[in-house]
Amino acid sequence: MTARTDEVSMLIRAPKAIIYRALLDADARLAWLPPDGMTGRIERFDPRVGGGYRMVLTYRDPTGNAGKSAPDSDVVEARFVEFVPDERVVESIAFESEDAAIAGTMTMTWILMAVDDGTEVRVTAAQVPEGISAEDHRAGMRSSLRNLAAFVEP
Repeated sequence: MTARTDEVSMLIRAPKAIIYRALLDADARLAWLPPDGMTGRIERFDPRVGGGYRMVLTYRDPTGNAGKSAPDSDVVEARFVEFVPDERVVESIAFESEDAAIAGTMTMTWILMAVDDGTEVRVTAAQVPEGISAEDHRAGMRSSLRNLAAFVEP
């Protein structure tokens, strides 16, 4: 098995501090993290290093979609690893799954870089389990970034 890294980035027209707060607030995260076609529910949220969250993502229409945890859903167990205020959030993410190809743990790093028009947000997912399609994963991360932009931009 080879470790894979997926990365996406996007210019968001909002200050780093506002985006950073949206990364660490349960209600905000619930509003922007679920990719298009999914809804979310947060079962636990503890925004401190060593804390984390448990989120259930459910397909609005499971037809043609294969959930990682159940036929219609993905359950994400996350642990916060590092915070650098207004700069970076590092999370350890695991999908609950009986499929060994999906059940691994990846590290997601959110990097915020000030640019003239706002903030470039780069999301890097390292050690992505081989059962998660690279194309689908990047599409989901891009969707979450678009949702984040819609949430924080004036």
